[in-house]
Amino acid sequence: MNNDTTPTPRGALFDLDGVLIDSEGIYTEFWQSIDDEFHTGVDNFALAIKGTTLDNILSTYFSQDDYPEILRRLKMQEQEMVYRLFPGAEEVLNLLRAAGWRTAIVTSSNPAKMEGLFSQVPSLRTLVDTIITDHDVQRSKPDPQGYLLAASRLGCRPADCLVFEDSLQGIEAGRRAGARVIGIATTNPRSAVEPVADLTLDTIADFDLTLL
Repeated sequence: MNNDTTPTPRGALFDLDGVLIDSEGIYTEFWQSIDDEFHTGVDNFALAIKGTTLDNILSTYFSQDDYPEILRRLKMQEQEMVYRLFPGAEEVLNLLRAAGWRTAIVTSSNPAKMEGLFSQVPSLRTLVDTIITDHDVQRSKPDPQGYLLAASRLGCRPADCLVFEDSLQGIEAGRRAGARVIGIATTNPRSAVEPVADLTLDTIADFDLTLL
């Protein structure tokens, strides 16, 4: 008979932009300017691509001839970007870790951007146990691959994980992974987030363990 009473580990999996760092507005303006020039023909293009990887965005919406110029502009944008944690983000991460939760960032960003972020906000690196970037996955959100990989790395069952997401693609990815999804209404209005998330908050600062 198995007498092991060790608690099942729980994981908190965080999207980055729009959840932990206040950068979505900058990216929205950037991709809208790209759409204005390169004309994808997609309504609300900057919103439609939220949560998807750069490789997916380029291959789906642009000619390969345009890749170098778009990448050049994006690199310049990210080199000049000032990264700021949302108020309450660090406190929520500390709260969860103090309560025994394992933590991860699951982002569509690339490792170079993450190094730039950590150079400005070094404390963030110490507050998570693992980081999933676009280099770790082959399939972009809304595919659940990134969240499933994060749960595996943390040694958690997806059903024992919380996913914190702001994009509709990311919310779908978390749900398809089998996690409980907390929607953060920073990028999309509550009216769009509430029907697809298990719990909706206006900002990460509104999270408390008593809500679970």
